[in-house]
Amino acid sequence: LPMLVFFRVLQGIGGGGLQPSEQAILVDTFPPHKRGMGMAVYGIAVVVAPILGPTLGGWITDNYSWRWVFFINIPVGILSLILTSQLVEDPPYLKQKRSKGGFHIDYIGMGLIALGLGTLQVVLDKGQREDWFASRFIILFAGIAAVGLIAAVMWEWFNREPMVDLHLLKERNFALATFLMFVLGFVLYGSTMLLPLMLQTLMGYSATDAGMALSPGGMVTMAMMPLIGLSLTKARIQPRMLVAIGLAAVSVSMFYMAHFSLNIDFRTAMTARMIMGFGLAFLFVPINTAAYYYLPREKNNNASGLINLARNLGGSFGIALTTTLLARWTQVHYHTLSAHISPYNPVYQNAYQSTTRAIVPYAGGDPVTLAQQAQTLLAGQVQRQAHMLAFVDNYRLLGFIFLLVIPLVMLMKKGSGAAPAAAH
Repeated sequence: LPMLVFFRVLQGIGGGGLQPSEQAILVDTFPPHKRGMGMAVYGIAVVVAPILGPTLGGWITDNYSWRWVFFINIPVGILSLILTSQLVEDPPYLKQKRSKGGFHIDYIGMGLIALGLGTLQVVLDKGQREDWFASRFIILFAGIAAVGLIAAVMWEWFNREPMVDLHLLKERNFALATFLMFVLGFVLYGSTMLLPLMLQTLMGYSATDAGMALSPGGMVTMAMMPLIGLSLTKARIQPRMLVAIGLAAVSVSMFYMAHFSLNIDFRTAMTARMIMGFGLAFLFVPINTAAYYYLPREKNNNASGLINLARNLGGSFGIALTTTLLARWTQVHYHTLSAHISPYNPVYQNAYQSTTRAIVPYAGGDPVTLAQQAQTLLAGQVQRQAHMLAFVDNYRLLGFIFLLVIPLVMLMKKGSGAAPAAAH
């Protein structure tokens, strides 16, 4: 475990800055009227990767070794290093700033943010396992997270060169876009965790089959992204209208999943994910495009870091909440369903007799053994049904969250015809 944690920390150190840097490069490179298409091409990778990942990862795990899930990244990383060194350079305003004295590193802010977010992540990851605030360990880390984050906010707010420029949230479009990205991460990561878990634990799917149920949704998103980019750059459709359509479509997919049962087939699960993939295409590109409309170009790096932080935090909160609710709602439904299991209930009697007849060839003629095995099988069926109802409740909750966010989208200001930003 210590080795896994240590190397995961190294991954975080290297990967944490990748998404903000990529997005800042795009914003610096493309003028506002072309930014939508640039974000669309970039968005294909960002949105589709976590959807296609389970398919490839499941296939590798089932057919080779889980170690190849890590080895496969090595040639990709080498290729990225080569292409970055050859094709990417800093924009003029960054070169000018470097020539005037370089960059100030906010070590105190970085330390406070790392402390606050690191301990918060521990709380979110281990909260359900440790029964949340019934655990002294969780209480301690939650307290450290609260102190660290409050101190970080105060320090960053009054610092002249902060690591995270919270003053950017004064701009309405950027503040709304950041909140929407948090909600997007919440629902995307939460649902991406729920669906394959449901398929593997309740439906008996292999890791590969569960991934295959998610892949068509990624294909839909990939196909729709360029069309969304054209809508922003050519048709000049306002981002807030596209975002509203996306939120509504994802809500429809969540409510569709809320009608799942233990009898659904592969096609039903795949269709639900395709509807969700359609909606996701309307979210990532317009939200990011609207976020930068009214920000000065020298703030692009800070803005990119903040909006990506919001999405990742949303994902952490989404996974933590859905995991907790899944366990708690399973208990609630199990107790509710168990209350109807009685020898005097005719439905239970019919199920018991049918189960007994089905297992007679396997259980032998001992009536005590037969009764015990029949009751064990029926209890397992009740547990599976309770688990499915908990999944359904989670899907319904995620659908309502997106519906409630739609009115906020209308508060976004219309697109700006700002001058082109500096190119890389």
